[in-house]
Amino acid sequence: MNEQELVIRLKQGSQEAFTALYKHYWAKVYHFSNLYLSSESEKEEVVQEVFVRLWEVRDFIKPEESFKGFLFIITRNIIFNNFRKSFRETTYKQTVLQAAFEEYDMEESIETADLRSYIKGLVSQLTPRQQEVFRLSREQHLSYREISKQLDISEKTVERHINDALRFLRKNIHLFLLFLSA
Repeated sequence: MNEQELVIRLKQGSQEAFTALYKHYWAKVYHFSNLYLSSESEKEEVVQEVFVRLWEVRDFIKPEESFKGFLFIITRNIIFNNFRKSFRETTYKQTVLQAAFEEYDMEESIETADLRSYIKGLVSQLTPRQQEVFRLSREQHLSYREISKQLDISEKTVERHINDALRFLRKNIHLFLLFLSA
């Protein structure tokens, strides 16, 4: 069965056609994601998201147009949407962490001390390299470029360490912040 016939059957809700298209294209979507993502888990997540989205929008597929092009537009959009979401989350996390390390009035000093202590405890749970990169960035206010030169690693590696550290902190700090706001 050719691709156009599979696409027509997919539009009709055929799970067999979907499976055949998945088997044919998953590796191509994965390798296309390689252009934008470095994490294996992010790439695998994108592939899953792409095919879930494909199933959801199958009614809008035009069999006479390039299925491959349609699939890669979905992939590109998912990756870029994830970048935008990640950027907003990173900005939020940086704002929260920056606020946590600023000086507060005497009334807030107890909560601030508790939060700082909690964050320091969380930072100590990071890998040694993540701790080093995070502290250079947040405590010594070095840029990614300065950190990469000082530690002899790439700026991309610095960025990955910071993002991983912030992701870990965000996951673990959320409940504590809710507790403080109550």
